[in-house]
Amino acid sequence: MKRVAIIGGGILGLAIGYKLTSKKNKYKVEILEKENKLGKHQSGNNSGVLHCGLYYEPGSLKAKLAVEGIREMVQFSQNYGVSHDICGKIVVATNNYEEKFLQNLANRGKKNGLKGLKFLSKKELSLREPNVIATKALLVPEEGIIDYNHVVNELSKRINSRDGEIVLACEVLSSKKLNDNQVTLITNKFEKNYDLVISCSGLYSDRVFSKLIHKKSPLQIIPFRGEYMHVKKEYMDIVNHLVYPVPDPKFPFLGIHFTRLINGGREVGPNAVLALKREGYSNKDFSLNDTIEILKYKGLRNFILKNFGFTINEFVSSFSTKAFIKKAKKLIPSSERFMFEKGGTSGVRAQAISKNGELLMDFKIVREDNQIHILNAPSPGATASLSIAKYIISKYITN
Repeated sequence: MKRVAIIGGGILGLAIGYKLTSKKNKYKVEILEKENKLGKHQSGNNSGVLHCGLYYEPGSLKAKLAVEGIREMVQFSQNYGVSHDICGKIVVATNNYEEKFLQNLANRGKKNGLKGLKFLSKKELSLREPNVIATKALLVPEEGIIDYNHVVNELSKRINSRDGEIVLACEVLSSKKLNDNQVTLITNKFEKNYDLVISCSGLYSDRVFSKLIHKKSPLQIIPFRGEYMHVKKEYMDIVNHLVYPVPDPKFPFLGIHFTRLINGGREVGPNAVLALKREGYSNKDFSLNDTIEILKYKGLRNFILKNFGFTINEFVSSFSTKAFIKKAKKLIPSSERFMFEKGGTSGVRAQAISKNGELLMDFKIVREDNQIHILNAPSPGATASLSIAKYIISKYITN
């Protein structure tokens, strides 16, 4: 039986553990999580949306695994009673320029295998979202909402029931190669030998790679914070389901949108502002070491030079509620400041950026000897976690 260490108790690490422990008597799985709870970071701090593969380049790994992933996640949720709702979403164009991009999105979605895509008539739009004003609106019926914390809990239950082990407050510090077939992990709790190590360390994927492989990571993670505002209870009927703008194709950020939460609440957001701490969930969070590392990175400087207007715009919307609401008004013109309150979801996205300033859109997985590192797994990483796990096992472990 192979002894496997999975670094990271987020949804992806747990999904891999869930898949491996289903193969009886083949793998002894241990999940090592540095926090005192599972899914504390990206997995537990997101808008809870199920993304079905509308945005991603046809033929890319992300497109393939997103389409497969949402269907597998829905099946998992049905099997284990996870709260979810395939409510569909609309993507809204508000001018002729955006309409062209919206048509491109529809074409992408069809190539990626999405079902039921439909441009809504004015009457259909009015019936679905009476407060939305659009020149064109695309219905994406396969998208929905889910409780990812519930997913994390159900995955961990299955792992424990199959004799997998989850070790909390366990930070991996370094490694040493024992022989060609084993590696020793050194943690704050123990030193132990493993036949296979899989790193799913999210915001720290590049640092963990360097710690364990003992060479520079091929990419650098830059943290971007996304902040939401709550829609006050008395104004929740401003939106019924999910309403998104046409995204700028140059960026992986989907723009400020309206989201119905699985608990019935409503949120609007997020912006996409550079975080000055890898786990900086507030604009007051600051780490000198993280900030120096971020600002020293040539790739970020190149990104800012190429996209100065976007960077400043997002930064302003983090500090100015007026600027934030202005973006919401583009979708729902009746939006007003008094309808919203602070205290919504705040998450930090681990975004890989190349040295020339390009945002790396696709998933990035590297295997070196008996270590597998998931270096880049941005949205839809949560939705696609089960299909990513299946892909990693079939391509990097069982082959």
